[in-house]
Amino acid sequence: MDRWVEISFDCLPLRSVGRVDVPLDASPKYQHRCEQVKLAIERHGAFNTYYLYDAQVVYHLTNDAQLGMLQFSFEGTVLTNQSDDQTQQVDLEVQLEGDVCDWLTQPIVQWFEKCVQEAVKIEFDRYIAAGDLQETRDRIEKIAAQSDEADGFLGMYL
Repeated sequence: MDRWVEISFDCLPLRSVGRVDVPLDASPKYQHRCEQVKLAIERHGAFNTYYLYDAQVVYHLTNDAQLGMLQFSFEGTVLTNQSDDQTQQVDLEVQLEGDVCDWLTQPIVQWFEKCVQEAVKIEFDRYIAAGDLQETRDRIEKIAAQSDEADGFLGMYL
């Protein structure tokens, strides 16, 4: 184990969502996700907003794999700054999924739920840094330059 907190998630950039209607033949799980994405867009907008799902955080409180583990699931929205390179806030639903911790009490669970929110902010910044943000910026600048050179016309269907 080389990390203090294990975090995993799937990420949907909300700007990539073209439609928010739920397919009639969707499974209940997919219907729920579609409804949550729609709610996230209504609440936070689609620009610089990401929806995290199938997500979990695992804390190891001791050096024994059989004792002191807390596992949380979470789902919700991450908002970044205008340049899309730093997490500003998270709006997550966090739930304890399992534990191997005899001394766990409800106030500790609530405190760890807040810790999950803070840990996800840091991990999402790492996720951004590991991505191709600079390549995307370069690509946008190149497209803008081509558009300027062509007086705003890049061709049909672009």
